[in-house]
Amino acid sequence: MNKKHLALAGRVREELYEIEQAVDRIQGAWDRAKQSGDEFYLDSVALNLHSFYTALERIFELIAVTVDQTKPQGENWHQELLRQMAVEIEFVRPAVISRETRNILDEYRGFRHVVRNVYSFHLSAAKIEPLVKKLPLLYDYANKEIADFLIFLETRGKEGK
Repeated sequence: MNKKHLALAGRVREELYEIEQAVDRIQGAWDRAKQSGDEFYLDSVALNLHSFYTALERIFELIAVTVDQTKPQGENWHQELLRQMAVEIEFVRPAVISRETRNILDEYRGFRHVVRNVYSFHLSAAKIEPLVKKLPLLYDYANKEIADFLIFLETRGKEGK
């Protein structure tokens, strides 16, 4: 039995639960922002989009460190981590996410950077709306792909490899 793979699977499941909560909050705040015109709901959407991406990135970091035993370094490590998760590492693991998911997630990675570096009152609904509209499908894809990866982790964990 490989306890580190099983422990990682548990951590990933917990993050997936948190991601689901963020997705629900995004949808609720977006609906309220559209109905009321209140920009404070837009702040909530932006913050929860940030949380959505950051939680996925946390999963990817855990996989990079625990399974791959290497995490990208340097100025572009966030982009490189996405690339790393979208490739199979022969004799180590399958790809965690597809290239398509990686490409869409890269938009959210860029938005995370904006949220961290811009005052919230400078955010615009027009720039946030495409991310909100893509979110349900992206969430379904990412959730399915990570759930498939969890099967790999748990099988590895039980085999002791």
